[in-house]
Amino acid sequence: QVQLVESGGGLVQAGDFLRLSCAASGRTFTRHAMGWFRQAPGKEREFVAGVSWSASSTAYADSVKGRFTISRDNAKNTVYLQMHSLKPEDTAVYYCSAGPSIAALGSDNSYWGQGTQVTVSS
Repeated sequence: QVQLVESGGGLVQAGDFLRLSCAASGRTFTRHAMGWFRQAPGKEREFVAGVSWSASSTAYADSVKGRFTISRDNAKNTVYLQMHSLKPEDTAVYYCSAGPSIAALGSDNSYWGQGTQVTVSS
């Protein structure tokens, strides 16, 4: 079975930079798309970014496009989220997800990590 473990969260100032990592362990039987969601207290889970297995396709939420960059290293079974120019509204728990396509991320046919907290102070 596949497990997803996020790391890289923390407390930063507005305008700062963070890089989140999600490492997949175990064995998978398919080549999965991977991506990131986030959830703030009292709000619904929100899609942030996704990347196909081959990295031929990417998708971003409008709120982060131009500031965040998703990438992956299949040799290391790891997906990254480069977060630049962080804003207080980026504060949330960030979850890694894996599924058969970018569109399937967040569905009942996807996998989830435990999340990592990102807090951006003003």
